Amino acid sequence: MIKLIPINAESAPEALGGYTQALAVEGASRLLFISGQIPQTREGTVPEGFEAQCRLAWSNVVAAVREAGLEVSSLVKVTTFLSDRRYADLNGAIRREVLGEHAPALTVIIAEIFDSEWLLEIEAVAAG
Repeated sequence: MIKLIPINAESAPEALGGYTQALAVEGASRLLFISGQIPQTREGTVPEGFEAQCRLAWSNVVAAVREAGLEVSSLVKVTTFLSDRRYADLNGAIRREVLGEHAPALTVIIAEIFDSEWLLEIEAVAAG
């Protein structure tokens, strides 16, 4: 049985916003590395606006996790690349909506995204 153990050092800044400083994984028999998921449908459609793109990118992450026979609670590390820091609050709100109480290790990076139409990209690691 997999056991996720949050690690939050008292000597380091407190993890705020639905994540943990580190997450130890015990009892996992496999790891799933999820490539950067983009805000694009299988048919190639990219929705307008950050909220729609963020929800689609998360939907693509969840699809990969479930296809592997896991759940979002199996996510141990999430890295989100945002095209602009003004999307940070909405990104966090949607992430918390998708993950609920689950708090994986998390990094958010402001970066130039590969396709200028995309406003974000999300990569992740899950354990099962």
